[in-house]
Amino acid sequence: MNPLLFLAISMAGGAGAGVRFLVDALISKHTKTRFPLGTNIINVSGSLLLGLVVGLAAAGALAEPWALVLGTGFLGGYTTFSTASYETLRLLADGRRWTSAVNALGMLMASVVAAALGLSAGMFFVH
Repeated sequence: MNPLLFLAISMAGGAGAGVRFLVDALISKHTKTRFPLGTNIINVSGSLLLGLVVGLAAAGALAEPWALVLGTGFLGGYTTFSTASYETLRLLADGRRWTSAVNALGMLMASVVAAALGLSAGMFFVH
């Protein structure tokens, strides 16, 4: 990897983390729930977009360096497995076992489905 690509991926990761912070703050401002809705929306939308990026790259419509900057960089910074894990444990510690399970399994299933839809869309629109 050349230094310029490394720098671009790093900067995109920082931008993704900043956008994640803003999106989560916006969702939190407009919803009054203890359920981590912001993290769920961020991870599912990020999975959809990553699937799209990978699909476009696989179809040859997106050059590999751009796929790395957008996928590994921006979307890697935007999505957050660690926060989702923490929030799931926090729900469990609060005695909200059912909500904790829904959060963990629901987000995983929704994210995988979203990634598959994005991948299909990326490959479909090119052909």
